Amino acid sequence: MFNKMLGTAAIMMMSAGAVSAESHITGDAEAGEKVFRKCMACHAVGEDAKNKVGPVLNGIVDRDIASVEDFSYSDALMEKGEAGEVWTVENLAAFLEKPRDWAKGTKMSFAGLRKEEDRNDVIAYLATFE
Repeated sequence: MFNKMLGTAAIMMMSAGAVSAESHITGDAEAGEKVFRKCMACHAVGEDAKNKVGPVLNGIVDRDIASVEDFSYSDALMEKGEAGEVWTVENLAAFLEKPRDWAKGTKMSFAGLRKEEDRNDVIAYLATFE
C-alpha cells in the first residue's frame, strides 16, 4: 500500500513538473490582443512578424532575454541575457510595468502598463504565439 502511494505521488510530481509556463498565465488572451495595440508601433507577432524598433515577440514567454537574431538590444538587456535570464511571466510582468526600472538603460521608451490586469492579459496574448 505504501509503495503504491509513493508511486502515485511520484507520478503526480512528475506530471506537475511537466506543466508548461502557460499554466501560470492568469490573463485573458482576447483582452490582451486589445492591450497589445499599444505595442504594435514597435513590436510584431504572428506568422509574418518582423523586427521593428523592437524585436519580434513570438515565443517570448520563457525565451532567453535578448535572444532574437538580427536585433540590436540595449546593453541592459544584453547583460541580462548573458547572465542567463529568461522572459518568465514574472520578468515580463515586471518589465511591462516599468521597463526603465526593470532594465536600467533599456532602449524601450514605453512608459509601461500600470494595470496588473493589462500586463497579465498581454502576456496571455503573447503566449499564444510560438
